[in-house]
Amino acid sequence: MEDVRAIGAEPALVDLLDSGAVTDAVRRACPEVIVHEAIPDPVHALRAPLAAIRHLEAAVAAADDLEGVIFRYGAFYGPSTSLGVGGVHFEQIRRRRLLIIEPGTGIWSFVHIDDAATATAAAIERGPRGIYNVVDDEPAPVSEWLPALAAAIGAKPPLQVPRWLGRLVAGEAAVVLMIEARGASNAKVKRILGWQPSYRSWRDGFRKLLTPSCSSHGN
Repeated sequence: MEDVRAIGAEPALVDLLDSGAVTDAVRRACPEVIVHEAIPDPVHALRAPLAAIRHLEAAVAAADDLEGVIFRYGAFYGPSTSLGVGGVHFEQIRRRRLLIIEPGTGIWSFVHIDDAATATAAAIERGPRGIYNVVDDEPAPVSEWLPALAAAIGAKPPLQVPRWLGRLVAGEAAVVLMIEARGASNAKVKRILGWQPSYRSWRDGFRKLLTPSCSSHGN
């Protein structure tokens, strides 16, 4: 709360599932721009968040009184994210608790949190209506990026388990993400918004941003 006030903004605490409270907060703020980026963690409950996201995207796209810009971000990494130093998934990888569910063919796209911010700023300044994938240049399968991230932070290679065991340990949502996820292209956001990621590949991002901060964590 104080961090928000420190940058000159006024925070408002509301239940996002209470449409009346959200509407009242927006009316009080009288904003020129609304940036909605609050979503549940899809790993824990995949279907409901995806349905909610599809509903929100359809509502924004169909609204005649909005210049609706819809971003589909890649997996965030960097400071204060789950894949930043001390983050929940970072720690799971460090402790070999984030498993590769075989064959690890799910394709993931990533974006550094700073690049996500610059893309959002570009959309506010000059973004025409539309749907954009905000990701880096290199989608990659889990079997490739997860061992690379483990190596970057000095951890042992992740354990691999068959699908049936992965379903028992992590649930069906994790199985889908590990095996069936599809990557995304950033060609449209580059072309129309003129945006370029500072970290074009998760390989560079993981190596440059994570390795220097990991020595205190051990293996």
